[in-house]
Amino acid sequence: MKILLIAISALFLSACGGDGNNSTTTQKDDTIYTLKLAETWPSNFPIFGDSTKEFARLAKEMSNGRLNIQIDSKNKHKAPLGIFDMVKAGQYDLGHSASYYWKGKDPNTLYFTTMPFGMTASEQHAWFEYGGGQELMDEVYAKHGLRSIIGGNTGNQMGGWFQKEINSIKDLQGLKMRIPGFAGDVMARVGAKPTNIPAGELYTALERGTIDALEWVGPSLDLRMGFHKIAPYYYTGWHEPATELQFLINLKKFDTLPKDLQNILISAMKLAAYDMYVHSEYASAQNWANMKKEYPNIQVKTFPNSVFNALRKANDELLEERAQANPVASRIIQSQKDYLEKARAWTQISDQSYLNSQSK
Repeated sequence: MKILLIAISALFLSACGGDGNNSTTTQKDDTIYTLKLAETWPSNFPIFGDSTKEFARLAKEMSNGRLNIQIDSKNKHKAPLGIFDMVKAGQYDLGHSASYYWKGKDPNTLYFTTMPFGMTASEQHAWFEYGGGQELMDEVYAKHGLRSIIGGNTGNQMGGWFQKEINSIKDLQGLKMRIPGFAGDVMARVGAKPTNIPAGELYTALERGTIDALEWVGPSLDLRMGFHKIAPYYYTGWHEPATELQFLINLKKFDTLPKDLQNILISAMKLAAYDMYVHSEYASAQNWANMKKEYPNIQVKTFPNSVFNALRKANDELLEERAQANPVASRIIQSQKDYLEKARAWTQISDQSYLNSQSK
């Protein structure tokens, strides 16, 4: 808690544009700015929805009440996958969703959530903040009158719930699966039939056979959704090693805010994103322990090497095709590849070596 308070204080001072000694040069402004935020999630959705509430609380507290964030869940706006359009049009000032949902609007948006066989959460955060990721994301979103800021990471996601065991790549061919983003394109390349379905419709779709399998998040959220009642095979992940949600900002509205409130808004988003990440890690560990105890019939599986090899081959081919077809995509893909090579070498000698030593 002490570390978090120090971080809040430091970010607040930075947001105010100085070291705390500029009170004599700052003009007092008591205007209250109310911003409307639309989120993809249902009302009171755990962890994801907690992140937006924490953001609103921090923004209000850090601005001494000058920023008031009004949150509308999908229950009110009725468009869980319409956040991009609503924020772009100015119907909402802010949004909370995931960047890879917008590949139909702009294919270059999907690279900023997570990538199959890509960076871990810590590696990806470093890329965003120091490795050029935020600048590339700014470039992609600016032409839509938007800005995207990290909105909370789930960590490594599980590979999904399957009604049948996957023994070879043939078992994926014709499989109807809810899986968004670049991973959905990879699955399509190996013969699966990917689709994207909002959270509130997933259980019914699986139960009624609209889909044969789905990936959602991991133990932090999956158990409460009840997927294990229909699909007993729970596969480990490959497709979303660091799923980062996003806060979307309408730039026209953002530009009307005083500079100090702009900085406070961004700081509150990043603090809420951090809180969501650690909340996800805690909930996953807790629910994993509960799952092993309360639901022993869930069969935790890992895809065979032959399946991983086919998926990786399809992933590499798609990356090459996208890079050749789009110069912006090429720069994003190359940036991620270059940074991953550097970061992974350190991850292997630090975290992985440590974990390996604990397993002996």
